[in-house]
Amino acid sequence: MKTPYRFITIEGNIGAGKTTLSRQLSDDWEARLILEQFSDNPFLPHFYKDPERHAFTVELFFMTERHKQLQEAFSNTNLFRPLTISDYFFYKTLLFAGKNLKDDEYRLFRRLFQVLNSTFPKPDILLYLHRPVEVLLQNIAKRGRVYEQEISPDYLNNIQTAYLDYFKTETEIPVVVLDLGDVMFAQDDTAYLKIQTILQQEHPLGISYRKLED
Repeated sequence: MKTPYRFITIEGNIGAGKTTLSRQLSDDWEARLILEQFSDNPFLPHFYKDPERHAFTVELFFMTERHKQLQEAFSNTNLFRPLTISDYFFYKTLLFAGKNLKDDEYRLFRRLFQVLNSTFPKPDILLYLHRPVEVLLQNIAKRGRVYEQEISPDYLNNIQTAYLDYFKTETEIPVVVLDLGDVMFAQDDTAYLKIQTILQQEHPLGISYRKLED
């Protein structure tokens, strides 16, 4: 395997397949793997039932846990695994908070985030798995997490918009938005190999768009 990148982040909306792809790539490329531990958030089920009441606690928990995990990961360099793959970008913390928090809560949250975010390197490339909302909802239903069944199409659309708006402002790293449609790469070897090829290519700084069939 040859890739010009040493730190790859796979991102996507809820149900896009970012963790599945990160696991596959890590196994095949013998990379160090960083996976978000979202299931450990005790406030998440309450948030999906009553977002306004539990938004600040759920976002604060996510931010502190992500910070702790990334801090530990980047303080322990594995010389035998020079490639690191993560299924989340720390900046997503602020994107979700911007959609979920009230204005006064968000101002406080943003100040805390800026302090924590300054301690981490950005990935060498970010691959965003883009899927239609109806496909995301199907994937969410299939994996059967009870607390996720409350997620609405409007919420997924809002999160998707937040990601894409942010990517348009990102000029320091390559951001590849990959349109997957309803392709399930975990069961489609050809699709998976095409994704690998994309991550073996050099991409310009800023946002670019690809379709899997390109």
